[in-house]
Amino acid sequence: MKFRRVYQPGGTYFFTQVTWNRYLYFSNEEYVSLLWLAINSIQSTHPFELISYVIMPDHIHTIWQLPEEDSDYSGRWMLIKSYVTRNWKVGRKSDIPFWQNRYWEHTIRDADDLRRHIDYIHYNPVKHGLVSEPSSWRQSSYNTFYVRGDYPQDWGMNLPPDLFSGETGE
Repeated sequence: MKFRRVYQPGGTYFFTQVTWNRYLYFSNEEYVSLLWLAINSIQSTHPFELISYVIMPDHIHTIWQLPEEDSDYSGRWMLIKSYVTRNWKVGRKSDIPFWQNRYWEHTIRDADDLRRHIDYIHYNPVKHGLVSEPSSWRQSSYNTFYVRGDYPQDWGMNLPPDLFSGETGE
């Protein structure tokens, strides 16, 4: 099966990347740290702006802005996933993969689309029943947005459950 992806130089993209068989790898702080090492390493050689993120136990959501002349998010994902897998396998004899083979991608169309996807990311831990309010989830960009004044104090506590329905790759 051939997937068709949109590559837009300087584009902004929403991604969902899931762990293999939804293993709860990111419940382990060591693996969260390994993911951050991978992201920071790849950003230093293949720049992109990480606009928003949430790291859930079995998947991650991110929004990236690529440089104006660049559209190669696939290469960046390949490098990030390879970095995590290579370093995760050190000392292990398991053939179990770390990641699902593919990822979900959505090209952000406009400011409203960006806002909806940022909100989706920040609401994700509440949606999955892991916390009662977005500010309680440590592995998220929510608190950065809150401190900046992008959210009221009670945001995300009483939202309708179907508010974020649609395709997000989960």
